[in-house]
Amino acid sequence: MRAILLGGGLALLMSLLGTRVAITYFTRWGYGQEIRDDGPTSHHTKRGTPTMGGVVIILSSVIAYFAAKLITMSPPSASALLLLFLFVGMALVGFLDDYIKISRQRSLGLRSKAKMAGQTVIAVVFGVLSLSPWLEDGNGRTPASEKVSFLREIEWLALPMVLAIVLIWLIVIGTSNGVNLTDGLDGLATGASVMTFGAYMLVNIWQSNQSCEFDPSGQCYNVRDPLDLAVIAAAITGACFGFLWWNAAPAAIFMGDTGSLALGSALAGFAILTRTELLLVIIGGMFVLETASVMLQVGFFKLSKGRRIFRMAPLHHHFEMLGWEQVTVVIRFWIITGLFVATGLGVFYAEWVARL
Repeated sequence: MRAILLGGGLALLMSLLGTRVAITYFTRWGYGQEIRDDGPTSHHTKRGTPTMGGVVIILSSVIAYFAAKLITMSPPSASALLLLFLFVGMALVGFLDDYIKISRQRSLGLRSKAKMAGQTVIAVVFGVLSLSPWLEDGNGRTPASEKVSFLREIEWLALPMVLAIVLIWLIVIGTSNGVNLTDGLDGLATGASVMTFGAYMLVNIWQSNQSCEFDPSGQCYNVRDPLDLAVIAAAITGACFGFLWWNAAPAAIFMGDTGSLALGSALAGFAILTRTELLLVIIGGMFVLETASVMLQVGFFKLSKGRRIFRMAPLHHHFEMLGWEQVTVVIRFWIITGLFVATGLGVFYAEWVARL
């Protein structure tokens, strides 16, 4: 538990102070955000705001995790190292995307096929390693499972390894792009991330306290390394909290794809490693709504030959176009995120109570 507090506290401080430094240097180097021309006109005033702030979130989270492990003299677990690989790997893909936008002064970075290829490589490597028998612990548990899970593994729904890797790929790609789509207003994705990663920190702590390793009852959770995963969840939560100070409206810096792709993939990683894959749909419900709005908009536009469901997608832009102030949209979307998170945690706890 001490490592969790250390990880969260150190990440918050490093992010809070480090983001101020990043703003100074990124402004000096000309790392300014390019704005899409077809977006709301009110966003054009944000052109030139420093971007790639996700670098601070990633560095703060990773350094805080290893500092907490060093201070508590406990070795990193296989699950934690895999999650960090996914987190940092996706950050590198996002960094390339952001850097191309900045260097070429355009709102589009990596081409869609190149971006998807990079995300796929990271997701597949993560999936293969997390299911590898080489990483089994003393109880024969791999970091991830070939069984589909909701609140815990569904015993009768085991997949062949190839299909399990495809499912992991789908979850990682979908969630990373979902957070990326949500990152369109000052503080929106950052505030939502604080709540969702905070939720997974609680899930991991609870799973650790009810682990089958210590109490092999019908209520226990057969999850590997939950307490170590809680340290990373606390570190990312703290890093996002510190970053939000500077990212809240009016934003002094944006996280860019560097941050949004990394945060989305880490969220997917937590769902996979905690055996709560389908619960992610509830806890991360805001990101699901944002992604679904884009899919519906594109699909309806093509089928109806030019008609639209929303004035603009993703969903937060629709409400902007209706005349809502940006701050109003962000706060109300935070409230909706909180409701999704509370519902997800409630369902998670209710299932455990029902087994008493």
